[in-house]
Amino acid sequence: MMHRLIALLVLSALSCTNAAARDKEVVHDAEYYVLEAQNGERWAVEDGKLDQKLEELAEKNGAPPNIIHIMWDDTSFGDVGIPAISKIRGFESPNIDRMAQEGVLFTRMYTEVGCTPSRSAVMTGRLAVRSATYDIGFPIHNEGLNRKEVTMAEVLSEVGYSTAFYGKWHLGDIEESYPHNQGFDETLFTPYNQVTSIQNATGEGANAVLGLVEEMLPPDPYKLDDTILPKGWVQAIEGEKGEPGREWKKPDLEGFLEIDPECHRRTLAFIEKNAEAKKPFYVAYWPNMTAFIPNPKKVTQSRSLYADGFTQNVDAFIGKVMDRLRELGIAENTILVTMADNGPMAHNPPPGLGMTETIFRGGKGDFLEGGVRVPAFAWWPGTIEGGQIVGDIIHETDLYTTFARLAGAKKHIPSDRIVDGIDQTALFINGDTHGRRDSVFIYAGPRLGAIVKGNFKKHVISSDPTAGSGIAASYYFLLHDTREKSPMLVNTLHLKGAFNRMQARHELWKEKYPDWPATRGPALTGIANARPETKALSKAPVNMKDLPFDPLQYIKYDPPFDRNADPDLGD
Repeated sequence: MMHRLIALLVLSALSCTNAAARDKEVVHDAEYYVLEAQNGERWAVEDGKLDQKLEELAEKNGAPPNIIHIMWDDTSFGDVGIPAISKIRGFESPNIDRMAQEGVLFTRMYTEVGCTPSRSAVMTGRLAVRSATYDIGFPIHNEGLNRKEVTMAEVLSEVGYSTAFYGKWHLGDIEESYPHNQGFDETLFTPYNQVTSIQNATGEGANAVLGLVEEMLPPDPYKLDDTILPKGWVQAIEGEKGEPGREWKKPDLEGFLEIDPECHRRTLAFIEKNAEAKKPFYVAYWPNMTAFIPNPKKVTQSRSLYADGFTQNVDAFIGKVMDRLRELGIAENTILVTMADNGPMAHNPPPGLGMTETIFRGGKGDFLEGGVRVPAFAWWPGTIEGGQIVGDIIHETDLYTTFARLAGAKKHIPSDRIVDGIDQTALFINGDTHGRRDSVFIYAGPRLGAIVKGNFKKHVISSDPTAGSGIAASYYFLLHDTREKSPMLVNTLHLKGAFNRMQARHELWKEKYPDWPATRGPALTGIANARPETKALSKAPVNMKDLPFDPLQYIKYDPPFDRNADPDLGD
């Protein structure tokens, strides 16, 4: 109780700090105010100079900067952007390497543990637990991003930006979650992930999926239930703001393989259209990158689905974007940020995927560094100095507030909820040692898994049998132990009070601004050209009069998350 009392006193004191030094528009998590109380005066001076620089750039270019965000799947830190590690892995990333040479390589970019929570965090500037978007969705999910979330597209639209989303959205299959209903002007997106590439006749024929495509299988004489298999799901949807969506291509392997090339075409066309109109734009391209069905043609020494997909679909396209921005004469007024959404699918991957741990232990789904510390780069010719290797901590939610600041849209960030993203404009423009966060909270689903503070990390979920006593060996010094294999106790006991206070402040602030429940509803409505089997998803699968309950009641029920999963992740 003592650490909660101390935290309450700290929060009370922070509420009385100098209003002039605090951004009234944004409510951050408690730790920000602890840092601001100590560094606010210095930051205010730095911000004055940054504002002047941004004003000069806008005057020179006639508009605030264009923003491009490219985020791909499941990559270990070091796999790309560090040629020696790429060489060891059997492939090259020449365009990402060029980004690193001409811009910034972030060594401590943190994400959420999986695809859906990570994408939610980027789009809303909020940890996924705050909106219950931590459950990774597959057909049929009946869940998605709440319409009340204020996305990056909505914030930037308020100040005149054109906005577009192309690629892997993976933020739900309910109508309100579609990106064209979340602020984007134009979209082509996948509501699910790459697993749909095998949920078809090709996948059934290859035994990549078992028992899904019934027409390919001998009749099952023991089958009683015809509602168990997902039917009528949609692989890709295109849409425009304020209009119904439209299913794009068929949900088969051929259709899946056409998505990324079409997104490439549309992304470049969107950039060119807005460059010609001299209108600032924000485009997010999040590639699907690879199918889970192996391609007989191999283009890398690795011969893996991951390496072949990354080099052809991601790295090559990043090079095209950089070159096209220069050809259009807008490179110096465009910030390009590229990154992975989380660590590698090191646990239970499909055959031949080729993802693996590198420097850090763990992967997708883990709160270990390998699950949440990813390759990330920023490029802005003339503004971001090239060849930088940045050691400051940055979190993917920080892109939300940083992009809003660069666009002059910060006043449109909502102030009725916690926004975890910190404005890191100083880090992007002034470089190493100019970051404004030194901690991250890492969630495993709805449960706090770990806390990072500087170079120390505490596993809140711990397999140490003494954890219940409050003296568990659950602290790690990351500079000595990148694998998080050697937990410490006695030589880190001086940190116990500080980490307890951090956790208490975090949880007390959540009491003031509670997490939202999951947003659930009928799947795949709002599609103008929906097939009959898709329309059937929002109807009862059997005659309601024959049942003593509503067969669609489950849609509104939030199934329990496994809060007792094995905490010894990454072994």
